[in-house]
Amino acid sequence: MNFIKQNWAGLLLCIGISVPAWLLGKLLPVVGGPVFAILAGMVLTLFLKKKDRLQPGVTFTSKKILQAAVVLLGFGMNLSVVLKTGTQSLPIILSTISVSLIIAFVLHKALKIPAKISTLVGVGSSICGGSAIAATAPVIDADDEEIAQSISVIFLFNIVAALIFPTLGGLLGLSNEGFGLFAGTAINDTSSVTAAAAAWDGMYLSNTLEAATIVKLTRTLAIIPITLVLAFVRTRRERGSGNKVQLKKIFPFFVLFFILASVITTVFQLPAMVTDPIKELSKFLIIMAMAAIGLNTNVVKLVKTGGKPILMGLCCWIGIAGVSLLAQHLLGIW
Repeated sequence: MNFIKQNWAGLLLCIGISVPAWLLGKLLPVVGGPVFAILAGMVLTLFLKKKDRLQPGVTFTSKKILQAAVVLLGFGMNLSVVLKTGTQSLPIILSTISVSLIIAFVLHKALKIPAKISTLVGVGSSICGGSAIAATAPVIDADDEEIAQSISVIFLFNIVAALIFPTLGGLLGLSNEGFGLFAGTAINDTSSVTAAAAAWDGMYLSNTLEAATIVKLTRTLAIIPITLVLAFVRTRRERGSGNKVQLKKIFPFFVLFFILASVITTVFQLPAMVTDPIKELSKFLIIMAMAAIGLNTNVVKLVKTGGKPILMGLCCWIGIAGVSLLAQHLLGIW
């Protein structure tokens, strides 16, 4: 009862932002509901004078609801299907993830970009956009402004990729299979992968959408080792600096629930009529969390400090796209 009393106002506000953002995301999938939600939250918070009653619910949404969304994401992962179909794309996926993380690390050092933003941009670019950032942020203890900045960078290049990749693929002479791999490995977010693949199918009367989506889901599995490694790295760093920290306080237990959800879907062969509503709920909860993050973000500060992270995102994006095409060429898939 006390939980409801503390959080209802903030939760209701986040839901109020999320419903129209979700609907707009359906109309404009190239942008996506999370972008609309985070932008709406940033704008609305400028006009909110007193946020004391709202803050507990907003904080709960940006932290706990975000983790719940990642767990539910697991119900959309039939591991046997993903691994069977996605095996061919594995070398390309590993190459693009490695390149993105290396570029992010180099630019973090060279441009002195904050470590947490660099990690989120690198992981978000290489794995699966907002979902990867949602999974990584609690592990590295990123604050809402760092999350908002990273999400903004990732979704900027998602939109660009979804708009130009179908035309670029045609100019490069990619096959249908080649474009499915290109979209699935070089575009960050699932909604943008879907938008680009659907556009390609419309242009060339093909059926690449399913293949591109499965490649993208295979990339999503990298959330598991990345978050676990980051948890161990943070634990060692904290102990090295003299802080007494226990791994169990940092360990991303919600990722274990994500794995469990994936295993349940795989073992019991859950049908689409069960998993599809859960996946939609997961997407809606991510939109809710983005609304809360927007409400906790100083948009003026975000704009002033956004130059270097955008440059990092651009470099990661170009690196991923280039390596994806190069790997396809070397593997003879082009």
